Amino acid sequence: MRLLKITFSILLFSLLTLLTQVGGLVYLFSMLTHHWTDKWTGNKLLKATYRFASFLMLYCLTTFFMVPLIAKPLGRVPLPLRMTHHLRPLNALTCLLNRNYVSAPLRQTAFEVAERMNDKFPGTVTNYLDANFPFLDQFPLFPHLSHSDGKKLDLSFFYRDAQTGEPTDECPSFIGYGICEVPRPGEKKTAELCAGKGYWQYSFLMKVIPQARKQNFTFDIDRTKALVNLFAAQPSIGKIFIEPHLKARLQLSSDKIRFHGCQAVRHDDHLHVQLR
Repeated sequence: MRLLKITFSILLFSLLTLLTQVGGLVYLFSMLTHHWTDKWTGNKLLKATYRFASFLMLYCLTTFFMVPLIAKPLGRVPLPLRMTHHLRPLNALTCLLNRNYVSAPLRQTAFEVAERMNDKFPGTVTNYLDANFPFLDQFPLFPHLSHSDGKKLDLSFFYRDAQTGEPTDECPSFIGYGICEVPRPGEKKTAELCAGKGYWQYSFLMKVIPQARKQNFTFDIDRTKALVNLFAAQPSIGKIFIEPHLKARLQLSSDKIRFHGCQAVRHDDHLHVQLR
């Protein structure tokens, strides 16, 4: 039984570290509180509840108060939890899991682009997706291949309500990934080419993310094209990744816009930008 508990703790520590970077350390620290919380009750279920509440409280304090203070001198700042300069997270879990950190220049660039989008299309809110963890340049942001140096940021495409045709700031996917604007007849089918080369992961998210909400949205070509071009016009931005068929459909010409390679995942569900 003791060996089972130790194994469970190691696995939980590893999982929390993989998903949040700091969660594993907070879990270890929260174990020091068990001595006190276990005295409050003899009921096993209540003991587990108190332990979880202790971890959750410590994790929130660490994530929202301690981590930003420590990360800033090390070169990373958090993107906003609430809408700021017309920029917001598509899903609040991005912030809760510490996946919203970037370098200060990238945050400023994202703010400027979001404000320009609102100027061009009044009422528009730009949704960001995964960014980077707060610490360590070589610590991977699972499951991304990059997003480890504070210089990368994913953003959601823009959509319209399928019934009304009106612009919406919502997205078909609750995490922003996995519901794709697939190639039309005659457009380049990069996903098929990559799959044919053995890159099974290229369309993996599309296979596991529920697709039911896709019918409620249509791809907003005008706003998405404007978003890409605004980032491309920023001197601080060095590369932009989007699926080749969308680059052609949106008539994008900047040499910053490139194919990300078959070793990554498809980019017809989101936009990737990164600093020089």
